[in-house]
Amino acid sequence: MSFLGNLFNKKNEIEVFAPLQGKVVKLNEIPDPVFSSGMMGDGVGIEASENLVKAPFDGEVVTLFPTNHAIGLINAEGVEVLIHVGINTVEMNGEGFKAHVAQGDKVKQGELLLEFDADLIHEKGYSSVTPVIITNSAELKSIQINNKENIDFSDELFTVEK
Repeated sequence: MSFLGNLFNKKNEIEVFAPLQGKVVKLNEIPDPVFSSGMMGDGVGIEASENLVKAPFDGEVVTLFPTNHAIGLINAEGVEVLIHVGINTVEMNGEGFKAHVAQGDKVKQGELLLEFDADLIHEKGYSSVTPVIITNSAELKSIQINNKENIDFSDELFTVEK
């Protein structure tokens, strides 16, 4: 493809960066059928190596659960991402979770959104696998998932085409 062809093609692609760093878990291997079935949308899980969640793109916080265990974001192109720290962690009632943003905040890619205590999540008997789901998957032309086993904050997690 020519240089101009590459430039044109890139305009249709929207990059979604990793909001956590760690080991990537395939969607169908997430230990919760609500996520693993794809019912919530396409995505992956991440077993975090650091207890931080960062913004996967420039956008807005549209949902922040009162327990700070999950956050929903949307970017200017309309891509919606849900980051749900751990499985069934809503039952922890916010213990071990700290938000650095509020619902309605505008955020920049890489900005710190949440902190969590993975050790506490495990102590309480929960999985810390964090689903990262594109909740409006059905509205998008395509979603390409980075197939790396381990991912860093600076890595592209998804390439989305609207």
